Amino acid sequence: MEQLITYILKFGNLNQEEIKLIISKCRQIKLNKQAYFSEAGKIPRQIGFILNGVIRVFYYNDNGEDITRFFIMERNFVVDLKNFSAGLPATAYVQAITDCDLIVISQVDWNEFLTTTAGWGSMVNKITSATLLQKMERISPLITEDATTRYLTFLEKYPQLANRVPLAYVASYLGITQSSLSRIRKKIR
Repeated sequence: MEQLITYILKFGNLNQEEIKLIISKCRQIKLNKQAYFSEAGKIPRQIGFILNGVIRVFYYNDNGEDITRFFIMERNFVVDLKNFSAGLPATAYVQAITDCDLIVISQVDWNEFLTTTAGWGSMVNKITSATLLQKMERISPLITEDATTRYLTFLEKYPQLANRVPLAYVASYLGITQSSLSRIRKKIR
């Protein structure tokens, strides 16, 4: 729980009673490799904070191929925030790539924090903004760079992911085929 509280406190202040309330509503779970945290078509009912492991967010295109939108690693929240907040069915799948340890908070408890914890809404907005900026930084190179440069940028920015994520997911994330990624990897060795 300490990792979660430390992360949250980067975005604002909480008193000891507020911290105790948050901790009392959290529970730790294990999510096995390939298990889903949430699925498209189902309403997300919890938010998670990753203590250990890697999760990917993906969807299926019109051809039935799964397309990786992004990866989420330790010390980050995982949720389809738009649909979680609105109580609508998710549009993407959220799946563990590795065995994961998470702290989860139910939607009911999350909403309680919004009404009982001074500044919680402001902290959530700051966390959301920081996450959005991270996403934008990830997406921009995917649009403007060639495949080799995208892969090299991926290795530079996320070296800890390179050996933890299957190549098929990396290729999907980069918008290239797995065979193209294999050729690129051979070429740069």
